[in-house]
Formats: sequence, structure tokens, C-alpha cells
Amino acid sequence: MSATAILAVFLFPGAAWAGRKSPPSPPPLPLEHKHPSGAFSFRTPEGWKVVPSPVNPDVLQTGEGDLLVRFLYRAGEGGLDTTHVDCMLERLAGPMATEPQVKYEYDFRGGVIGGDRGALDSAFVVRYDTPIQGQRDWRQRNLTIVGAGQTLCIMTYAPALVWKESAEARALLDAVVGSITFR
Repeated sequence: MSATAILAVFLFPGAAWAGRKSPPSPPPLPLEHKHPSGAFSFRTPEGWKVVPSPVNPDVLQTGEGDLLVRFLYRAGEGGLDTTHVDCMLERLAGPMATEPQVKYEYDFRGGVIGGDRGALDSAFVVRYDTPIQGQRDWRQRNLTIVGAGQTLCIMTYAPALVWKESAEARALLDAVVGSITFR
């Protein structure tokens, strides 16, 4: 099984939809983007541009409207726990522009992807002092993958209200993250 297929299973656990109506079909992601390192690629909908993050030039980001995905890649294998914590601090604004506490949806769920990559997954809501795109509360998800000589953090961002109310927004962010293919 490819690392991508295993990543998709890690990302879309059926139990998350237990007792709810079926999740929406993943949206089409016709555009493939390769990371400048050549280490991985990912897919996006039409119209999503891929640019360096304005906060951290080592981070590549894509998105449109209220939805954003960031990728932090490092050659070599960093420590899984410490890298995950570092990536959880990749926020939409600096640390002095947020409330010190976050509200966790879940934290440090772990697993193995492709037999040789460890993964940690956390999701939480950050409250910003000043609204960003009109919203103070943003849901942030961090998925950190370490192994096979690579370290990758994937961070998704959506206003908390959009995340809560829009199954389509959730499906779109999960589809972009699930489209990652390691090279």
C-alpha cells in the first residue's frame, strides 16, 4: 500500500462519521503542485495559488477565501514530538497576538504511515487578539510526518465557525491533505 493510501486512511477514519450523515464527496483537485525540494506533491482545486508563507519563508502555503493549508518540509528526520510541537506554533499571527490557551479538539494522536513514517495529529482552536479575515477563532490542525529521511508538517486553518458548520469546507481541507504523495 502506498504512503498516500495509508495517509488517506489515517486522515479519514470512518468512526469520525459514526452517527452522522455521510460525509460529502471529496471535491475535484485537478491541480498538482510539487514542493520545490521534489520530496512530495499535493493537489488543489482550481484557483488555489501556492506561495511562500508571509509569516515563515520556509513554509509553503495554499488556499482560497477562509481556507488555508501550509507545508513545512525539512530534509532529514527531526524528532517527531518536538517537530510536532514546533509546527503547532505555526499560527496565522505571532505568539503575542493570540490568547495563550488553545482549545483542543484532540491532541497527539499517533500512528504509522507506510510502515516507515511516524505521524502525530492534533487539532485545536486558536483565539487571535485581532480578527483575521473577520474571525478571531480559527481551527488549526497539525499533521506531522517523520521518516524515510524526511520531516513534513501539514497545517490547515479555517475559521472555527466555518469548520463547524461546513461539511464541504472540512471535506476540501481533508482532501488537500489526503492528496499528498511522497516522492
